[in-house]
Amino acid sequence: MENEERAAEERTAPDGTPAEAAGGAVAAATGGTAAEAAGEAAGEAAGKAVGEAAEKVSGEVVRARRRRRLVVGSLVGCLVLGGGVLVCLPGEGPAGRGVPAAAPGAQAGSAVRAGVAAALSDLAALVEERERAVRERPEDALSWAVLGTAYLEQGRRTAGVAVLYPKAERALRASLKAHPRGNADALGGLAALANARRDFPAALRWGEAARKAAPKRWTTYPQLIDAYTGMGDYKKALKALDALTALHSGPAVRGRAAGVYWDRGRREDAQAALADAAVGAASPAEQAAWLERAGQLAFERGEREDALRHFQEAVRLDPDQRAAQAGQGRALAALGRTTEALSAYRVSLERQPLPQYALELGELYESLGLAQAARVQYDRLRTLVRQESAGGVDGQLTLGRFEADHGDPATAVRRLRAEWRRQPGIAVADALGWALHRAGNDEEALRFASIATDRVHGGAVYSAPYLHHLAVIERGLGKDGPARRHLQEALRINPYFSPLFGPAARAALAGLGEEPPPAELPD
Repeated sequence: MENEERAAEERTAPDGTPAEAAGGAVAAATGGTAAEAAGEAAGEAAGKAVGEAAEKVSGEVVRARRRRRLVVGSLVGCLVLGGGVLVCLPGEGPAGRGVPAAAPGAQAGSAVRAGVAAALSDLAALVEERERAVRERPEDALSWAVLGTAYLEQGRRTAGVAVLYPKAERALRASLKAHPRGNADALGGLAALANARRDFPAALRWGEAARKAAPKRWTTYPQLIDAYTGMGDYKKALKALDALTALHSGPAVRGRAAGVYWDRGRREDAQAALADAAVGAASPAEQAAWLERAGQLAFERGEREDALRHFQEAVRLDPDQRAAQAGQGRALAALGRTTEALSAYRVSLERQPLPQYALELGELYESLGLAQAARVQYDRLRTLVRQESAGGVDGQLTLGRFEADHGDPATAVRRLRAEWRRQPGIAVADALGWALHRAGNDEEALRFASIATDRVHGGAVYSAPYLHHLAVIERGLGKDGPARRHLQEALRINPYFSPLFGPAARAALAGLGEEPPPAELPD
């Protein structure tokens, strides 16, 4: 089943030659590993017969997927993204019955290889299958690679980063040991792991190695997009997206495109891409993940009600979607439904304790005047960052942001300077600019805040928090005109961007007063 799915998943190259797709089928026919077979299939005459068998299996799998997509066409309701884009959900009536479902492990295997979300129960089944496979066949490079990617996805979805990320790395390196040359599955998995750890230089090295090993393997390019973005190279991220869309289409590609579009300020394109991804999702867990992203986008646009609907639907489809649970807390707080917001944050932190959730909950408590409760969450944040660091996760950006506002700004500057030297993305530029402002260095702060908000440099020009930071720095330098314009823009984008700093932005704008009329020209 694993090899059949692999044949169906991989895209045929534009010149008509199979791009790694036949690897799984060749492995099944020869008894070798799929990674070994993928490197040999193109050049061996014996591969023709196996390729025909793989094509037959592939056609059957594709036809089954088309039948599943017909289910998506049977609709009982739609969610509305801001701007009128509909995200339609699959019906639960008779049209959804009678469609054969793949085994949980096979479903999760397809998802992790495509880089999309899988249900936690399906991931557990996949891990069990692959652990058994590598015990029986320690030389099975593909099983080691899939196992490592499954551990990685489990780590993303749970509180087990400290254990699961190192396990993922060991499995992926075992795959490389079993098949050192041309093992794009393992190399791509290591790139994904490095991105998850926020180690973008390493992600770029692994991603480039995976691309060199298999240039037409489309699943490598999303990892390159993330790595280039983390390194602040937005032109190369866009080129990687162009290469990706030339090789493949579908929900995973549309969802990845949405992130690039949003970073480039193309909000409507991002919105439409996420709508397409949600409609085309192959499982409830995948659809929930795209809806959660759509909820993030809606919230960043200040569309509180739409954001909440997307987050709620995501949790309904996948109760383990904790990012959507935290998103509900964010949207409910913006709607003034504070008790419900606190409850949503507590649930998400209980099931998936992430430093970002603790920071958001702490700032919500602080906005309510509950200083002691806020301190508990801030202490929790420090603990969670330490725990994640045991799994290799770089928490310097999170700690820098936290220290700038709630701790020692000078410490924040030291952390973030080092982070900027290593991986100069716009998130780091914004955080470093703000930390420098909090430490009293507005002249240098302005340079970094400008990088984070300048369209020419690929900045997130539609980020309300970034524009708020820029405006406060400008005001500190006596640049009242630009400060007024940027505060107005921040509050126009999302007046609810933070329960703690949103009111501060409104107060700062009020303090600047109305823009003075233009001076009269002399006679």
